[in-house]
This record gives sequence, structure tokens and C-alpha cells, in this order.
Amino acid sequence: KLLLVSQPTRGVDIGAIEFIHRKLVALRDEGCAILLVSAELEEVTSLADRLLVIYHGRIVGEVDPKQTSHEEIGLMMTGGKKGNAE
Repeated sequence: KLLLVSQPTRGVDIGAIEFIHRKLVALRDEGCAILLVSAELEEVTSLADRLLVIYHGRIVGEVDPKQTSHEEIGLMMTGGKKGNAE
């Protein structure tokens, strides 16, 4: 199974956000692959097992969101390289 999810929590209240996140985690735990696209970096890093960073329409890196800072991810999102964050 594959679930494609784009901006799943945009415009919803905090209770709904928590509900959506719990459902996504439950589906993942049941073996469903989930492709999550979100403008919310905190959401992506809290839910993702791995993160692909895109810059100018190209994948510029794959990172473990639990091992990578928001600063490093932000740098990659703007064309910098992981490991160059100060």
C-alpha cells in the first residue's frame, strides 16, 4: 500500500493535527508506505523515517530527520550542502 499525502494539516486545528498525525503513524506501523509533502518542516521531521530534500526541482540530499538539524535541512533547501551549517 502507498498513501500520497500533501499538506495534510494545512488549515486544521491542533486537535485535528494530532489526530491526522496519529492516523499516519498507525498506517505506517501497519506497513503502509507514505509519501508526505508538507511546508511544515517540524511536521516532516517528526513523522518521516527519511527525508529527501529538493532544490530547484532536483533531489539534493537524503537525510535521517532524527539525526539532522533543521538548520542543515534548511541549508540544503537553499542549495547548500549538509555539513556546512554553522
